[in-house]
Amino acid sequence: VQLQASGGGLVQAGGSLRLSCAASGRTFSSYVMGWFRQAGGKEREFVAGISARSGGTNYANFVKGRFTISRDNARNTAYLQMNSLKPEDTAVYSCAGRSRPYAGWTDYDYWGQGTLVTVSS
Repeated sequence: VQLQASGGGLVQAGGSLRLSCAASGRTFSSYVMGWFRQAGGKEREFVAGISARSGGTNYANFVKGRFTISRDNARNTAYLQMNSLKPEDTAVYSCAGRSRPYAGWTDYDYWGQGTLVTVSS
């Protein structure tokens, strides 16, 4: 499967952005999807994940209450709605997917290219 992330940009602190991750293939509905981010000079970190069937979600503590992950299986797309953005949210955000249902939330097989989110103060 190929993944294509989009929707990044420049936003002021307190603002919102919605990232999209478009997937190729006809089996998107069976994939667990996740979002990660990597800020300059730092390691990549898990942001949010959503399960394939039940739509169950998991979030990193630093985004709970501000970010929402969702998916539209009819459109083969996963989303990350980001509200109340902070300058420390500035990073390259990447989406990821896997067909294995029981791996950990940070364990993925397929990766899209990143989209840059810059939050100004």
